[in-house]
Amino acid sequence: MPEVLLFQSTVLMVVLLIAVVVKTFAFISALLWSAEAYHAAGKLTKNAWVAILGVGLAAQIILITASPLNLIHLAASIAALVYVLDVRPAMASLTRR
Repeated sequence: MPEVLLFQSTVLMVVLLIAVVVKTFAFISALLWSAEAYHAAGKLTKNAWVAILGVGLAAQIILITASPLNLIHLAASIAALVYVLDVRPAMASLTRR
């Protein structure tokens, strides 16, 4: 039985680490793009994305001992994934030649 608990805690730790990395990447990326890029891509404003991702990252860091499957972590992870998979590529396509 202890082996199962060790495996479960290891998997949850890996999930938490991946979540922190993705949220940190999304937050830093959101800070680097100009406000005009968000407008040109037809997405939420820069301030909105920075606030959403910043609050999500702060909640992740403050509640690090909580399960990665709680509602706050899931909402923040979904927001970070939407940014990374939708918003960032839309803005990057504006600068490609």
